[in-house]
Amino acid sequence: MRLRHIEVFHAIMQAGTISGAAQLLHISQPAVTKVLQHCELQLGMPLFDRVRGKLYPTPEAQRLFVEIDKLNRDLVSIRRLAANLRAGESESLRLIATPALGVTVIPAAMTHWARAFPRSRCQLSTHHTREIVSALLLGEADLALSLQDPRHPGIKAEVLATGELMALCPLSSPEAQGDGPLRLADIESELIAMAEDDPLGQMLHHAGESLGQHLDSRITVQTYQLARSLVEAGVGMTVVDPFTAAPADRQRVRVRPLEPTMSVQLVLLTSASAPLAQAARRLVGYLRDAARSHLDSLA
Repeated sequence: MRLRHIEVFHAIMQAGTISGAAQLLHISQPAVTKVLQHCELQLGMPLFDRVRGKLYPTPEAQRLFVEIDKLNRDLVSIRRLAANLRAGESESLRLIATPALGVTVIPAAMTHWARAFPRSRCQLSTHHTREIVSALLLGEADLALSLQDPRHPGIKAEVLATGELMALCPLSSPEAQGDGPLRLADIESELIAMAEDDPLGQMLHHAGESLGQHLDSRITVQTYQLARSLVEAGVGMTVVDPFTAAPADRQRVRVRPLEPTMSVQLVLLTSASAPLAQAARRLVGYLRDAARSHLDSLA
C-alpha cells in the first residue's frame, strides 16, 4: 500500500463514509473513491462492503487497520517532528559543561535560548572533561563546554572565546594593593591551588618553574568556584579562569591579570559524527556571546 492509500483507508475507517473521509483529508469525494478503488485493485481484495451509502470494513480491513493505525500515528509524529525542525525546535537538547562553566557561562546563555525556543527542552549537567568525552562518544550528550581540548579523534573541538588566567586576591592581601598585572614573583599570600591533574593548575605550576619559583600550597581544591569562594571568605588568594573570575564579589576580592600572561580557551565539544540541530547551533551562539560578555567585564 502506498502512503496515499494508507491515509485514505485510515480516514474511511474513522469516518465510515466517503464524504466523511473527504472532509478529514480536505479533498474531494471522487478523489477518495478513486484512491480506494486503486488500493483495493492493488491488494486484490475488497476492503469495504457498500450498503446504502455506508462503508462497512471487511474482516481483512479490520486486521489491516490495527497495523495501519500504528503507522498513521508514526506518520503524524514524523510530520510534527519535521515541523519542529523547520522551526528550529528540537525534541530535546543535552548540554554538559565543566562545573565552573556550568555556573558562569551557561545561565546567561540559557536565558536567551529559553526565550527563543519556548517549546524546546534542554537537559543540563556538569562533569569533568574526561566524563564529558565519554558522554559525547556514547551519544549521551549533544554538545559540551570545557576549558581544554581533549584532542580525541571522535570529538570535534571549536574555540568559542579566549581569555587569560586571573588572580583573585582578598582585599586585605598585599596582592590586592598593586595596580596592573600581578607577577608570580610577587605572590606572598596563601595560595589556594587546583588539584595536581587540573590543566590550569599545571599551567600555573609550569609557569612558576620556568621562572625558578616554586608555588607551594597547603590547600588544594577540585573546582574553580570553590577556590573563588575561599578567596571571598579571606582564606587566601588563587588563580582561576576568566569566566570564574568575572562574577567574583568585588567588595571582597580584587581581580588582577597575571604576568606572564597565560591564555585559556573556552572550547565547544561535539561528536565528530553528529552534526548539531538548529536549536543547538543557536545555543552555541548564545554561549559564545555570554563568554565574551564575561571577558568584557574584566577589561
